[in-house]
Amino acid sequence: MQRQADRTGTDRRWGVRDGLGIAGVILCLVVGTGLILLLTGLWKRFARETLPPLVGLPGGSWALGAALGVITVLGVIGGLRCTPGVPGGTHLARGLRSAGTAICCAAAFGPLFYLLAGLRTRNCRSMSCAYLPGTGTAFLAYVVTVGLVGWSIHRWTSTRAAEQLAREQMRVRRLRKKGKGKSRAARQR
Repeated sequence: MQRQADRTGTDRRWGVRDGLGIAGVILCLVVGTGLILLLTGLWKRFARETLPPLVGLPGGSWALGAALGVITVLGVIGGLRCTPGVPGGTHLARGLRSAGTAICCAAAFGPLFYLLAGLRTRNCRSMSCAYLPGTGTAFLAYVVTVGLVGWSIHRWTSTRAAEQLAREQMRVRRLRKKGKGKSRAARQR
């Protein structure tokens, strides 16, 4: 930290600006922590209010877990497809891509936290933490669905990529047979 000399020539370490900066950081931390706790509590209350009617729908907790698992897989796929790190484009396009990534991340992680809010928590003695019937089987169906659908989509996309690579290699071989697929250095010789 640089020392500043005031009018009398003495060194001054801390000033009003530094104190206000520290107070501002502390205030932001306190308000941010409060907002995080408030949003967490609201999310848990929302999940605990809406889970029992959803588990009671036809198909029960298995269908709910499978549907939430498919939403998670689609959110992950969408998040990977519209990553904001792609160069080029206008500010609007980059902003829309970032917003799309944020929505896809919410779709990827939201169902997991929704189901976790219905499970019983440790060291909670109030009735608001009681186990909601059907959430365990919904969570099991969610995990199985995410695993199976994610694996099958991964296999499908990797197979498509391998086929595309094989087609491209075949195209390059045909061009080389005709003498058109040589490199620039080979053509100049």
